[in-house]
Amino acid sequence: MSNLLVMKFGGTSVGSAERMRAAAQLIRDAHQQRDVLVVVSAMSRVTDLLLDTMKHAEADDRSVVEQNISQIRQRHVQTARELLPAAEEKLIEGEIDSLIREFERIVNGMLMLGDRPARSVDEAVAIGERLSSVLLAAHLNTIGTHATACNGAEMIVTDAVFGNASPVMEHTTKRAHAIVDSLLAAHTIPVVTGFNGATLDGRPTTLGRGGSDFSASILAAALGAAELWIWTDVDGIMTADPRLVPDAKVLPEVSFREAAELAYNGAKVLHPRTLAPLVDQEIPVWSKNSFAPQKPGTRIVGRLTTSEGARAVTSMSNVALISLETSSAVVSGVQVMARALDAVSRTNIEVLAISGSSYRQSFCFLVRSGELQTTLDALEAALALEIAHGYVNPIEVDEDVGLLAVVGEGMRGTPGLAGRVFTAISREKVNIIAIAQGSSELTIAIVVRRRGLEKAVRAVHAECHL
Repeated sequence: MSNLLVMKFGGTSVGSAERMRAAAQLIRDAHQQRDVLVVVSAMSRVTDLLLDTMKHAEADDRSVVEQNISQIRQRHVQTARELLPAAEEKLIEGEIDSLIREFERIVNGMLMLGDRPARSVDEAVAIGERLSSVLLAAHLNTIGTHATACNGAEMIVTDAVFGNASPVMEHTTKRAHAIVDSLLAAHTIPVVTGFNGATLDGRPTTLGRGGSDFSASILAAALGAAELWIWTDVDGIMTADPRLVPDAKVLPEVSFREAAELAYNGAKVLHPRTLAPLVDQEIPVWSKNSFAPQKPGTRIVGRLTTSEGARAVTSMSNVALISLETSSAVVSGVQVMARALDAVSRTNIEVLAISGSSYRQSFCFLVRSGELQTTLDALEAALALEIAHGYVNPIEVDEDVGLLAVVGEGMRGTPGLAGRVFTAISREKVNIIAIAQGSSELTIAIVVRRRGLEKAVRAVHAECHL
């Protein structure tokens, strides 16, 4: 499949009948030139509504559950009415009702149990993508472009980490080819659900929030695609968040490593794990705006021909800083760090930055605010004896912080760059709390007070002439 194009459409790009028409036209234009596989997200805000419904089911709030399900059904039925001719609309409404009933079945089980088992959540939340794929495929067929809705769970084989699964590429490759090859041979476009997969024995899983990007890259790698185009509602990867830095610019080209670091540190264009399956094959990725398809977007490649200094600055405000310090020489600080990080890793939580002091045998690390309590529970369980006996001081938490990350392949070996960044931040009278930089010098991660985060981002963007 040397010329296969994988096109992924985010929630806003399929968020209404109008946006589905626009997406279909982009797909149709591309399909006239080459084979195309499409990956879709749920319509915008639908995933949040599905999760909210399950939360209320766990709390036995039946009235909100019924209200939410009615809202989900009505939105998709209304989209079908606006998108499709009358005859096709009736057929698709039947498919919509079938999927909604499947969701109701799972949610009713949660109401009876008073619980949300992770496996059931994964099965239920994927209904959003399945509804999108049915609608978009139906519309493509009505405009003369043959398409069929496909469930990603039948192609993407994963491990059993419910809520944040990882692909098993050997089995995924076999299953994807078994389904996709015959469709493409018949000049039919597979419209595949993003975000979801299944274990080898068929248990439904999901790939983490924003995992539709990841689904698209998994399938692109499994099928040996020529390119992956990710359609969103922004013009590409920018030098900074334009809401914070009005003069931020679109980067015409970035490396895989730069894009991954930007995503990991808060840039919302890509899912952080998106690029990993593509690296070995060096499958290029385009980040493009479905609302302005004439704009060139950003190309993501294995290697840049030239790169100087910093390329972009990104930030995250919904983070928390956790600090651990030994209080006795009886306990090795290195061992405490190792056990703490092992405990966190077993909860499947990502550590965003880490910094330590060898003299005081102390260290701190950053996690997302939504994962703070899970992190603390894991740490307290792992270090319960040391804390109880006073060998380790009580865990300290600072939620009044933000993360700023400066990223660029060209920062390695650039004299004075770090000093200029720190000076620019200090000129704004913003206090730097912690600093982390890996040996690759690809990223400088800086923790500051949350109230100074926006000023710091603007100052660094200006100082680095981004």
